[in-house]
Amino acid sequence: MNPIGPRSCYDEGKRCAETLFFDYHRQHGLRIKVMRIFNTYGPRMHPDDGRVVSNFVMQALQGQPITLYGDGEQTRSFCYVDDLIDGMMALMASDDAQTGPINIGNPDEFTIRELAEAVVRLTNSPSEFVHAPLPENDPRQRQPVIDAAREHLGWAPKTKLEDGLKPTIAYFRGLLGEAAVA
Repeated sequence: MNPIGPRSCYDEGKRCAETLFFDYHRQHGLRIKVMRIFNTYGPRMHPDDGRVVSNFVMQALQGQPITLYGDGEQTRSFCYVDDLIDGMMALMASDDAQTGPINIGNPDEFTIRELAEAVVRLTNSPSEFVHAPLPENDPRQRQPVIDAAREHLGWAPKTKLEDGLKPTIAYFRGLLGEAAVA
């Protein structure tokens, strides 16, 4: 990671917060739970939040071109919101000694192009793909290792990507109303 790149405030802010949590835990006996959340999606996302799932769904439902950054072959893993909440609840209910950090996300990996194709298919959209330059320091792969969540919490995600995309698309379709295509 680049500590002075365009994403550095986001990355460094998370690292700083974890450091402070663990310092207070050690120095003051404060009970803590540290969770690292990975690419969550689902109904009630903000349509303009800038995340890839909401971007693709909004573009598809409006018949706009789907913007793929780079070649679209970079991979991501997407965790449905209900699975995330189950992981949060499991961590919060765990023994105090289980401080984390614990990765909560879905380790199933998809290319960005595969996500875009699924969204276009599920929305029955006429949208085509357009390419834009890959943002600086954008990782080629982002996939959580959830071994600790499985071992210590008995947690793993249950929702397959397309099963979670269906209610997500329905939510956005409801927001758009008659403006939605298909």
